[in-house]
Amino acid sequence: MEYTHLGRTGLSVSRLCLGTMNFGPQTSESDSHKIMDAAHDAGINFFDTANVYGRQVSVGKTEEIIGNWFASGGGRRERTVLATKLYGEMPYEGQPDAGWPNEGKLSALNIRRAIDASLQRLQTDHLDLIQFHHVDRATPWEEIWQACETAVAQGKILYVGSSNFSGWHIAQAQEAAKQRHFVGLVSEQSFYNLLVRDIEREVIPAAQYYGLGVIPWSPLNGGLLGGVIKKERDGVRRYEGRAKDNLEANREALTAYEDLADDLGVEPGELGLSWLLHRPGITGPIIGPRTADQLSGALRAVELKLEQSTLDRLDELFPGYKTAPEDYAW
Repeated sequence: MEYTHLGRTGLSVSRLCLGTMNFGPQTSESDSHKIMDAAHDAGINFFDTANVYGRQVSVGKTEEIIGNWFASGGGRRERTVLATKLYGEMPYEGQPDAGWPNEGKLSALNIRRAIDASLQRLQTDHLDLIQFHHVDRATPWEEIWQACETAVAQGKILYVGSSNFSGWHIAQAQEAAKQRHFVGLVSEQSFYNLLVRDIEREVIPAAQYYGLGVIPWSPLNGGLLGGVIKKERDGVRRYEGRAKDNLEANREALTAYEDLADDLGVEPGELGLSWLLHRPGITGPIIGPRTADQLSGALRAVELKLEQSTLDRLDELFPGYKTAPEDYAW
């Protein structure tokens, strides 16, 4: 496994981040534990979760599964850089999920409550990285940063990151943090893959300027970059609705992409992940295996080194963007 610093910090994290969204709804607790053990065995030390994950089963279920894994000992917590998220509405203990005020977003009250609740579910005394799952336009950054400063001083969190922020949100957050002599954001988690490259305009440049590591989520765009043409041909998987429309709109490019993967002797998913690892400013994509066997393909992507001719061909198939404003102005 290769490691890199998370943004401008001294924190070393693996070039792949283990996503846990499937733990609970799609993957049983025992299988989830096996996946996390396999990730550690492969050298993956960076795990990502969120307080809202697993709520289809029960509130906070995914964090609870991870917490039980930590509680089994063996240095599991100590070897893990643990990232979770807050923002989404989480009902108070003993209350129905009825949208009671202050159950979500980034008020100082909810930041304190959400951190404490995640610590309890995860059975740990601190969170290595707490991420804002979305921007809260109604709460001033002075309030947000004061709450985070308090949590850092209490030893409950070490670093703060964002998710789904625009470039100007990152700039706004960092300028407010600078005025308070606070570190501010150290990472940004964004939707980024060969098919969706919008963040190249402003988010990645802002992240690089302010020293944030970029952590792409949905690196294979819901499976479209994971060999969908072959799977469709073999009758393994069929798409409906928006996913089908997306497939049809990109069928020609995806077919050429899978042919390119065949020429290179790799799986399409390995190629898509490796492309991200070659992009500037990228810490590592989030992978979300449902089984331990699905982990092996992602691991091969870290070792795959792409020639410039291959990178150029991928740009031809899935054109990206210039940095703003050059992308849309003279």
